[in-house]
Amino acid sequence: MAADARNLTDESLALRPPDAGESLAAGPSGTGESPAVRPSDADMAGAGAGRPSAAHLNQAAPAPPSAPDGRTAAFAAPARVPLPNASGPREATTRLVAHGCWYPSADPAGTHVAFICDRGGVPQLWTGPVDGDAVRLLDDGPDPVTEVSWSPDGRWIAYTTAPGGGEHTRVLCVRPDGSDRHILAGAEPGSSAHLGCWAHDGSAVAVTVAVPTAVPGPDATAEGGAPGPADALLPAPWHGRTGDTQLLGPAPHTEPGPGRPSPLLTVETAALGAPGGKDAPAAGFGDGLSAYLVDPEGLAAPVLLAVEKDAATLRVCDLSRDGALALLRRGPRGRREAVVLRTADHVTTCVMPVADGDPWIGGFSPRADTLWLRSNAHREFAVLLAAELAPEGHPLSWSVAAARESCDLELLRCARDGSSAVLAWNIRGMSEVEILDTSAGGRPGGDSGAFARPRAEAGGSERLTEESGGSGRLTADAGASGHLTAEAGGSSRPWADAGASSWADQNASARSGADAGPSRSGADAAPSRSVSLPHEVVTRITDAGPRMLLALSGSRRRPGIWWLPGGAIPVRTPWSSRDEDAVPPGRPPVRPVPLSPTARDGLPLNGWYYRAPGRAPGEPAPCVIHLHGGPEEQERPVLNPLYHEILGRGVDVFAPDVRGSSGYGRSFVDADLGRGRFAAIDDVADCAAHAVLAGLADPARLAVMGRSYGGYLTFASLVWHPDLFRTGVAVCGMSDLTTFFEGTEPWIAQSAAHKYGHPERDRELLRELSPMSRVDALRAPVLAVHGEHDNNVPPGESEQFVRAARERGVTAELLTLLDEGHEFLRADNRRLFRRTAADWLQRHLRS
Repeated sequence: MAADARNLTDESLALRPPDAGESLAAGPSGTGESPAVRPSDADMAGAGAGRPSAAHLNQAAPAPPSAPDGRTAAFAAPARVPLPNASGPREATTRLVAHGCWYPSADPAGTHVAFICDRGGVPQLWTGPVDGDAVRLLDDGPDPVTEVSWSPDGRWIAYTTAPGGGEHTRVLCVRPDGSDRHILAGAEPGSSAHLGCWAHDGSAVAVTVAVPTAVPGPDATAEGGAPGPADALLPAPWHGRTGDTQLLGPAPHTEPGPGRPSPLLTVETAALGAPGGKDAPAAGFGDGLSAYLVDPEGLAAPVLLAVEKDAATLRVCDLSRDGALALLRRGPRGRREAVVLRTADHVTTCVMPVADGDPWIGGFSPRADTLWLRSNAHREFAVLLAAELAPEGHPLSWSVAAARESCDLELLRCARDGSSAVLAWNIRGMSEVEILDTSAGGRPGGDSGAFARPRAEAGGSERLTEESGGSGRLTADAGASGHLTAEAGGSSRPWADAGASSWADQNASARSGADAGPSRSGADAAPSRSVSLPHEVVTRITDAGPRMLLALSGSRRRPGIWWLPGGAIPVRTPWSSRDEDAVPPGRPPVRPVPLSPTARDGLPLNGWYYRAPGRAPGEPAPCVIHLHGGPEEQERPVLNPLYHEILGRGVDVFAPDVRGSSGYGRSFVDADLGRGRFAAIDDVADCAAHAVLAGLADPARLAVMGRSYGGYLTFASLVWHPDLFRTGVAVCGMSDLTTFFEGTEPWIAQSAAHKYGHPERDRELLRELSPMSRVDALRAPVLAVHGEHDNNVPPGESEQFVRAARERGVTAELLTLLDEGHEFLRADNRRLFRRTAADWLQRHLRS
């Protein structure tokens, strides 16, 4: 559907034609390309040789109970819904020259890849050869695609779509030739489904289903009080299953507020809640989340793995080769946990805190004798942990396989054969990739039998030891301060040469304050080698047979997919956008330079400054402070078409990371919890002051803008600092935290409560933090932008702020984008949003 713009007075804003850089035109190769190449049956066999038939799934799950209000209970199995063939031509009917490709997943042979591409104007599912250009559109539907996963046997491609762009997603499956497309989960009204991992033989895929209920599952005990049957492993042979329910119970991190002392971490081997949910937490405002293994052939009923009531997240990240163990990720933002679940009897064998960010937190070695995790347990920064596992899943010992000072491990991908792992490190917003040899005995090098002792951190020492007996108990002393503090030794301004002539120079400079080079842990650390990157940021790593695929993004390039041959020099796939097509000719992208403000309370901050072309050195410019969402997101030096549009109007962009952002340690992420959010609002003003004092920004022509949480900060900055900014643009922002909790999805509310405060217990704090409570102080004109289907931050948040502003005589407009949710994913809507926002800023800053 074409984009439409609406405001509270039903006045339409004009939709201008696309500019030259985003014209819908034929691709660079014209129309004479060969038909799409489909993987041969031999290519598709791969791990599917000798694959057991899905007919062995012969036990249906019990019928789901009904809640008192008639809704289906949380553990209701997903329904399979056949769909008509929606595969499109090799090329989209219309094609964006400046397109992006991301989220790759390869077939077992590594010769073909499924990926998301917006060359047709909306993120859709495509497939094609890694080293050829004959790509094919597999689903030409209007719903944006968000995740993709090719089955290990090569027979299926599972993917997630967001109908209407909203938060209620569906998991679908399709054959690599585009046939047999169907919904696996999420078709039920009011439900939402999320993609998990595949069973290693390709016989089932894990999905998580969210349904709005607080009703516990049924008692899973068999007649006579005996436990339910547990006579088989998952996924094969799966016989004798009766859909036993395992309630994992509440996350142990319930104390609010930053700087919370955590002197002891305990990893127990007991189950987290009795079967049937008898020890389940009290009903709250969260959804019920149920994790299933679903047969894509539709020949057997789904098998229930786990259930969480009033949960924020639940994802199946990996299954052992024999299906005996499952690795789950659960918990709210800032308090994620990895849970190892024994599938035969639903016993939880291990729980370990893990880092936020990428949901794929780790996996098992081929023999399931080692568990790899990306974890920041009692550390400022995430490292690669390895646990030696007993056959029944209990951890025998722990070790740090890879770590870097003042750097987060943000992506982890283990090769299917267990020979290596690819690690991506976040160095002040830029990525560095290394390949770690993990083949020696199936376990990493390093200090076996216990955690390697980390470098001492400011504020106290850290002790991580394993107690005797192999019980899986882990203890940690947090030091004299009682909480983790920022690591010492890192530079507050890591870039020694902000104006480096190439990104490679900037990257090398950035590493000067962050323990550059291959990571190490202990004298016997596993060997590794670094990978030279053509882009600044890696967004995804995936296995592709004998090689790896990398999704990369950069400050002067559109997102693309590169494959990594044996020489470790990435090669761009032919169908990824060329660098010369990134923006319209004649106006190259602006490479940002880092800035390092200091908050009024002394906390070091960081950010990226984009200078509008043609500005004389030393000449102050109109400037917009742009704030990212999250709040745990991080500003990265990647090409942002919005910034490019604003810069073309002669307005600078400063994109800072205020407290609460990721990439600078766990203490920095937690620094905005509770009443610390007032300091985050002041950070915005302090960043604006820094840009002015540096001679970059004109103090009389400042604006503030942001999306999601950044939209909240925009509303807040306009009413807490009403005389600082001449205007603001708030995109999908919360204006009243109380109404936000009332209107958002339950699982989003569950996770947000940790960040902002509980909607009942902290009601007064939420009122104080809400921009609507201070709207009388508003002076500057404001533009609010929202997607009509946003059920993360409901559109009413923008509507009530605009209405209140108008009632007080302040200029305010609302742009509503049709067929969009919390993210703007359609090309025409994105273009309309960019131009409307840039027009608004130009009018109020340059007049």
